[in-house]
Amino acid sequence: MGGPSDPPEGTPEGAPGGGEDEYRSVVFDESFVRAAQLQEFSADERITEHAPAVRRRAPLHRGLSRQALILVVLIALAFGTAIYMGVRHPYQNPAAGQSDEPLRMTVVPLAPQGRVPGAADADELYAHSPAAQFRVGAEGVPLPSARSTAHFSDEQVMNALITAKNYVVRSALDPEVLTGGAVRSVRILLDPDQLDQFDESFDRPAADGRHAATGWLVRFDPARTELADDQVRAQGSLHAVESDASTLEVTADHTFVYPLRPAGDDRAEVSLFTVRRELHFRFDRDDLRLHQARLTVSYVQAGPLSCAEDSASRLRPLLAGQTAKRGGPAGTDPYTTDGATALCGSLAERAQPRV
Repeated sequence: MGGPSDPPEGTPEGAPGGGEDEYRSVVFDESFVRAAQLQEFSADERITEHAPAVRRRAPLHRGLSRQALILVVLIALAFGTAIYMGVRHPYQNPAAGQSDEPLRMTVVPLAPQGRVPGAADADELYAHSPAAQFRVGAEGVPLPSARSTAHFSDEQVMNALITAKNYVVRSALDPEVLTGGAVRSVRILLDPDQLDQFDESFDRPAADGRHAATGWLVRFDPARTELADDQVRAQGSLHAVESDASTLEVTADHTFVYPLRPAGDDRAEVSLFTVRRELHFRFDRDDLRLHQARLTVSYVQAGPLSCAEDSASRLRPLLAGQTAKRGGPAGTDPYTTDGATALCGSLAERAQPRV
């Protein structure tokens, strides 16, 4: 017969021998006991306190699991990285109000004090004018050496200077632009925020300090004037400075001298027309990357012109032998850095060829 601990029918086949071995795989260690939510009262506690057989234990206050702790650390790192990149991002937004700042322009006609000098040959006029030593075409718009600033590299400064030079050359020396043709070559160099103002200046030109086509570029009336020679003379300088940590500014100050004659008359005498332009460009980091510029100031003196003519849409120069209907209050020399004295000035005699 089996023992008291054996099943009535004996130990099942394949089962471990002995009742003790049957529970050998169940281990109640100390941590398991402490973690139990129910606790049985002792016999003494049940007698003295008339307590129920079991009581619910307060849950243990355990710390965060390893997985939860790692997740918290990863979230904190991601959040910190996002803040750092936001502060250090190289293409920060421009200062408030900068993006919608319009171009401010001034176009000052300079009226001659007598008849406009003329000659059969442009070279003769150049030789007897202050433009005798000027270079021809884009050679008169040289690039200075580029020096890094506190927040911009040599390459970035050079990009700004090259873009400014391209604008100066295309807007003052391109024959198609000069003769009233397409202006796309100039337009594509502008910051997109200025394109509406640019387009409006050509659709509805006005002498309001904002919408003169001649504030953006040099443009003659092809019905009245043509270039007598493609050897336009130029002289001037480009200068770059850092205005703040996110902005470069370039100033272009150049004088251009154009040989002109009446449209369609090859036998007419040639005269010289002088334009002095001071342009201020602003570049943020996006402009530098895209090779575009924001033109903020355009100051133009041009003559010989008649003050009675509208110079907002096109320049209509006085040609050889012509005189102005009305002059300005004082002589202004576009070959010097003196500012014009009025919205219409007089062209100084020393600025004209002496032939």
